[in-house]
Amino acid sequence: MLSPKRVKHRKVQRGNMPGNATRGNTIAFGDFALVSLDRMWITNRQIEAARIAMNRHIKRGGKLWIRIYPDKPYSKKPAETRMGKGKGAPEYWVAVVKPGTVMFELGGIDKALAEQAMKLAGAKLPIKSKFVARSDMELGA
Repeated sequence: MLSPKRVKHRKVQRGNMPGNATRGNTIAFGDFALVSLDRMWITNRQIEAARIAMNRHIKRGGKLWIRIYPDKPYSKKPAETRMGKGKGAPEYWVAVVKPGTVMFELGGIDKALAEQAMKLAGAKLPIKSKFVARSDMELGA
């Protein structure tokens, strides 16, 4: 599971996610990508589930790049606990994803196989996503 080795602050505030992605919104490594259409936190378990689904489908034939990283701790108070007494302990890690963020990239395989693999990965994620090829992005689609 993905998680940082060390962080500056053990607990962080929730924050907000206005606007679209301005960074990480172009295909940088592979030929095909899975791009988010919604804004949401993606947990480390969801990223891992999507990675496994893609790798199994392409039978480790191509190269896979994970472009999002869960570096934000999500803290939660235990069940049936009264209010107060501070912020809860960190439970898991999340990646902040905005519309337009390239989440996964694939290279070294044909378009049909990549599209099917990305569709399987998108089913594991809690947000709407679309399959994009590098040639489509260069045209400005």
